[in-house]
Amino acid sequence: MWERFAKLILKNRVVILLMFLMITLFMGWKSTGLKLSYAGSKILPVTDSAFKAYNAFKEKFGEDGSIMVLGVESPDIFKKDLYNQWSTLTNAIKKVDGVTNVLSTGNLISLTKDTVNQKFGVKFLPTKRINTATEMDSLSSEIRGLTFYNGLLFNERTHATLMAISFDKKLLNTVHRNKIIEDIQAQSDLFTQKTGLEVHVSGLPYIRTATSKLVSNEFVLFLGLSILVSAIILLVFFRNIFAVLFPVLVVVMGVVWSLGCLVLFGYEITTLTGLIPPLIVIIGIPNSILILNKYKAELLKGKAKIEAIEMATARVSITTLIANVTAAIGFGVLCFTGSNLLVEFGAVAALNVMFTWIICLCLIPIIFSWLPKLKVKKEVHKASALDKILYKVDYLVANNRKLIYATTIVLVLISIVGVMKIRVNGYVVDDLPSESSIQRDIKFFEKNFEGILPLEISVDTRKNNGVLNLSTLKRIEKVEDMIAAYPEFSKSISINSGVKYATQTFFNGDPEFYRLPSEFEKNFILQYVSNSGKGDGNMLNNFVSSDKRIARISFQMADVGSERLGPLLDEIKLRTDSILNPKRYDVSFTGSSIIFSRGTDYMLEHLIESICLAIVLISIIRFFQFKSIGIMLISLLPNVVPLIITAGIMGYFGVDLKPSTILIFTIAFGLASDQTIYFLTHYQQELKYGKHDFKVALSNTIKESGVSMTHIAFILFFGFGIFTASTFGGTVVLGMLLSITLLVALVFNLTLLPALVRWLAMRKVKS
Repeated sequence: MWERFAKLILKNRVVILLMFLMITLFMGWKSTGLKLSYAGSKILPVTDSAFKAYNAFKEKFGEDGSIMVLGVESPDIFKKDLYNQWSTLTNAIKKVDGVTNVLSTGNLISLTKDTVNQKFGVKFLPTKRINTATEMDSLSSEIRGLTFYNGLLFNERTHATLMAISFDKKLLNTVHRNKIIEDIQAQSDLFTQKTGLEVHVSGLPYIRTATSKLVSNEFVLFLGLSILVSAIILLVFFRNIFAVLFPVLVVVMGVVWSLGCLVLFGYEITTLTGLIPPLIVIIGIPNSILILNKYKAELLKGKAKIEAIEMATARVSITTLIANVTAAIGFGVLCFTGSNLLVEFGAVAALNVMFTWIICLCLIPIIFSWLPKLKVKKEVHKASALDKILYKVDYLVANNRKLIYATTIVLVLISIVGVMKIRVNGYVVDDLPSESSIQRDIKFFEKNFEGILPLEISVDTRKNNGVLNLSTLKRIEKVEDMIAAYPEFSKSISINSGVKYATQTFFNGDPEFYRLPSEFEKNFILQYVSNSGKGDGNMLNNFVSSDKRIARISFQMADVGSERLGPLLDEIKLRTDSILNPKRYDVSFTGSSIIFSRGTDYMLEHLIESICLAIVLISIIRFFQFKSIGIMLISLLPNVVPLIITAGIMGYFGVDLKPSTILIFTIAFGLASDQTIYFLTHYQQELKYGKHDFKVALSNTIKESGVSMTHIAFILFFGFGIFTASTFGGTVVLGMLLSITLLVALVFNLTLLPALVRWLAMRKVKS
């Protein structure tokens, strides 16, 4: 079959080449429409209960985490000169195209009481530029008297203040957000120049935009580095410019196809899909190396160029096919998680691993059939350092298999202890280095305002106007006070905050009356509230459903990590249920922070499922290839043991399981399986074509396939090593641990695997 395939592609070289070029041009054209993702990562599937609750909340109350914040810290925040500069900055940002609202101490909304019309009006503070210290003292006294804002917009204890900036919702998750944030930063830079104060910037829109820019930069960096590393390795191996240029061009075609696929499927560049192009280069280059190595080997046997290319293509086809299928399975099983983020990454990566294999298998023989014959020298072979190592491995497998088994068992036991130390813990931005400006600014807001990550609570009273019941408001107040007492949470904003503010205003702004009204006062005050604007102007709109049945409570919280957040929310939910009886109220917790934490747990739950599925699929492939249950079973160990060792390393070195590191295992299993396939296929061919007994066949396989396996392992090692240049800590760890895992897999595929194959063959002979 493969002999006919090799002849077919060489017979139709021009047609096949033109076909691939036309597809590449089409994919290149499609890839011009590729876009960066500006929305949050969609880890949870749309069917997940937490995700459903989150979407239901957004439909009722709007997007959470849609505010960008600026913050400064100074004992002079309520002194004339600095206050005027802060007010000027506020007004300048209000004029930025795409900004819908700005709230700060330089642009406060203060309620006023209109007794004639029995409603609340609004006035903005300041009403004019502050020219004297006396005016400033009067204004600062008035602002400090607005209890509603204390702890939200300013912190008197730490002398910090913040500015909350709302975006046009239509532009929030689009590329236009970049320009808005750039304009805001330009204005804040002017403020810094004039005052000498550092402006801290945060909020989910800013964090996501900054992260998207880093992803964009690293997309280009990693693609360039992967091509450079591959070119250098090819040059070292073949010392031939054609053997460098054309394999690189072929995998670049694979990269173009992968980008085109992203657009065709309607996907965008995320932290994961941005890794696909360099992965295609890293995984695709070994296909060319195997073909060219076999081509050289056939030339050394005295075959003519075309015959050598045909033979190389035929012999390598089945090996590379199964190897690429197993690699694709490592990515493809992610499609069964239901997570959009993983499905997009897994589907495109799996498909394009196979596409790149087809491109290499067809175009490398075609191209080299037109090029001058590779120069090979027939000379007395001098054993290299690698050859000597492989000879020792061969001796070890033949004479001391017990040592291999004992070493494997000891390493596995030590690793299992490390596995027990692994923590499942992810932070929203922990993949960024601690010294990054994003991390520093988050720490600023956690210190002064308890954080910037949204936690939303909805309270369903199960009846219309139930929220306006005073006993319900008091129960909600108890919940708010209980949660705010935790150091991880900020002061809340809710209907209670508005009603308390209204009560204070009703009693002429006296801070002593910042409280819930009595039953007698409530009707007067709520009448004022209900008369204070219609539609979007009504004070209750953002925190109460239109039928007054559901109340919203909003907190900001610190990025405490998923390990802490889960138990914390369980504790809070239990205490909340003791206040708002579940028999009368439906209380749900949601928000971006919960979605992220749930996403981390979700990925871990599906990690084991994905690995098990990969093991089953790859085992089935091996069974049909080798027609042996014994080979199928023993071939799993050299793939599974490296994963256990990697997990042990993570435990000992404190590397947490989180979205960015969980992927290591499925990807590594698929790629480690390639080495097993190379070894077993070569062994099978030695038995079939070489007509050797199993001992000679096994020895030849170790010495011959060991060279190619080592070369490919080092390509993958250095290829994944480029990810250590990432700004994202998770990507660095992903590259580092994948590199280590694949080297460990090489060792076990050259020691444990042949030892088990020899044991199995000996049992067969004895029986």
